[in-house]
Amino acid sequence: MTAQAQAPSSIEQLEIQKTVDIAAPIEVAFEAMLEELGPAAQMMDGTPMPFQLEARPGGRWYRDLGNQTGHLWGHVQVIKPPSLLEICGPLMMSYPAFNHLQYRFTTAGTGTRLAFVHRGIGLITQQHREGVDQGWGHWMEKIRQRAEQKAKS
Repeated sequence: MTAQAQAPSSIEQLEIQKTVDIAAPIEVAFEAMLEELGPAAQMMDGTPMPFQLEARPGGRWYRDLGNQTGHLWGHVQVIKPPSLLEICGPLMMSYPAFNHLQYRFTTAGTGTRLAFVHRGIGLITQQHREGVDQGWGHWMEKIRQRAEQKAKS
C-alpha cells in the first residue's frame, strides 16, 4: 500500500504543545531557535537537515537539497524578535494539509521559557501524527542546548 492509499479520507486535526525552560537570556534563546530551524537543523539521528529560514514576514522556511530542489515547509507569518515566531504551511506533509507553528518566548527569572504549539488540519497520516510529537521534542531540546551553550560562551 502506498502512503497516498493510507491517507485518511476525512479531515483530521492535530495539536501538540510543548514547553521548555532555557537557562539563557531571551535574546540568546530566540537566536538559538533561528539557528536550529535553519542551518543547524538535524534529524533525530544527527543527520543534517539543510534548512533555510528567511527570518522576516513572508519569508520561506524550506529544506534546501541543492540544484534548485527541496521542500517548502512554510512561510513566516509573524516574527517579533525576541518573543515570537509563527510559521504556517504544509511542513513535511506532501498532501492536503495546513499547519501553524508558534514559538513564544517569555522571560522566566534569569532565563527563558519557550512555549511551542503545532496545530494542523487536513488529510494527516497516522505516521505524521505519531512522528511529529517526538520530532518537535527533539528540536525543542536542541534549541535549549544551543541557547545554554551560547549563554556560557
